[in-house]
Amino acid sequence: MIPLWKKYLSYVSEIHLESTSSIHNPELHVSLKDGRLMLSTDNAIYSFADKYYNFAEVLEMLNYSHFKNCLILGFGLGSIPYIIEKTLGELLSYTGIEIDEEVIYLASKYVLPQLNSDIQIIQADALTYVNLNQNKFDLILMDVFESDYIPSVFETAEFLQDLENCLTSGGLVMYNRLANSSDDAQKSLEFYNAQFTKVFPLATYLRVKGNLMLLSHPIR
Repeated sequence: MIPLWKKYLSYVSEIHLESTSSIHNPELHVSLKDGRLMLSTDNAIYSFADKYYNFAEVLEMLNYSHFKNCLILGFGLGSIPYIIEKTLGELLSYTGIEIDEEVIYLASKYVLPQLNSDIQIIQADALTYVNLNQNKFDLILMDVFESDYIPSVFETAEFLQDLENCLTSGGLVMYNRLANSSDDAQKSLEFYNAQFTKVFPLATYLRVKGNLMLLSHPIR
């Protein structure tokens, strides 16, 4: 339990709570900023509660009568279920895939006790999981990064086809891409046009807070 005085003070200055490391992330930092828990590396923010704006703004647009179960690739500190439950008031069933045992530990320590949603976290490589998975999901959220870049194995037609195979009929894939710099934006658009639209011909995208959010079909 984080004392209220720390939460109040975090609106003035970011408060460091814990740092750790793993073979996947040499530096992992948990801090309080603006009253929210933030998980970051030296170069990127992995989770930031309801201030994880790229997902928060798009998730707010969804009609949750279409979604019951959700697959999260790159679970982080649990910003996505936090947003859907605490901000939007929706309870879904989640399967979270996270390769880093330390990240799972931090999510279990700081965020999962705050949530009532049904959440199962599996320590696994997202590439292997979607290739072997036999379950179907209404909503798939792709948020796998190594610090500030997406490994190329998650940009292949084979991986995207595996995502499509994991979807229920009418299900939605949301794929988070960087677009903060002109170079990042160009690479993300090239991936969208050359790969994403080939597997998801009804695809569209939204520009949100320095990110490009790729959607397998327009939000209805």
